[in-house]
Amino acid sequence: METLRIATAQFENASGDKAYNLAQIRRLAAQAAQQGAQVIAFHECSVTGYTFARHLSREQLTSVAEVIPDGPSVQALIQIAREYDIVVLAGLFEKDEQNQLFKAYVCVDKNGLIAKYRKLHPFINPHLLPGDHYVVFDLLGWKCGILICYDNNIIENVRATTLLGADIIFMPHVTMLTPSTRPGAGFVDPALWYNRLNDPTSLRLEFDGMKGRSWLMKWLPARAYDNGIYVVFANPIGMDDDQLKNGCSMIIDPFGDILAECRNLNDDVVIATCTPEKLQQAGGYRYRNARRPQLYKDILGQEHASQQKVVWLDQ
Repeated sequence: METLRIATAQFENASGDKAYNLAQIRRLAAQAAQQGAQVIAFHECSVTGYTFARHLSREQLTSVAEVIPDGPSVQALIQIAREYDIVVLAGLFEKDEQNQLFKAYVCVDKNGLIAKYRKLHPFINPHLLPGDHYVVFDLLGWKCGILICYDNNIIENVRATTLLGADIIFMPHVTMLTPSTRPGAGFVDPALWYNRLNDPTSLRLEFDGMKGRSWLMKWLPARAYDNGIYVVFANPIGMDDDQLKNGCSMIIDPFGDILAECRNLNDDVVIATCTPEKLQQAGGYRYRNARRPQLYKDILGQEHASQQKVVWLDQ
């Protein structure tokens, strides 16, 4: 296994405007490739936009969704990968042959589709169906997995993907700056975004506080540390429909340390080098080998005590 240069990006997507979003993906992929990246990851629904989908009827969402891999957007991603010789990961709404709808994330290279994953816990639109399996795939000599947004908050999903062999988990999100029962959560005034050139400090205080990055730091590095994996986190910045998002796309190593992070108050891309040695040097490797699954396999597999419908309030 050789070192791997991975880029993660953030950009302000346009709701429902695939041509615009694909143009931004192309621009940032070109920039990353020029800087030596072999792989670039974008956020959840980076091709389509995300938050606007909460307003869509089944018919409207079906018209936005595409078949994978033959739909035009995935074909466009493959063309970008071919043009710049870089692996591209990006998200969109998917429809199958029966017009069932899913939240999907794809990995493509110059030869076509490498992997497709369907979000296990979708909730932006009631017509989306949950995925029903984990995905682990080979990428340039590394084993990689994908978990979308809320999937990562259920710690069993991260552990299961790791136990299936993942060295790297791509974690595309549209998250932070939303109301929740947790202290300090809430929306951020879009006026701060539009005034960011004149007053970046006020915006940064909101982006980095408990509404945003400080909450993320409570748990995201722990996913990498506890499992001894690399985490590639991607999140949009700017307005997503009527909600402001704070970016801070980052790559975290198996020690839970941030290797690279987007810090610009604008579209951005950063690159980190993943080295295989860390996978066995990190504590998570030892923790996995020290497990005693006979003690808790039946406990972890238990059904919920309450069968009431779960409402996901926060990522």
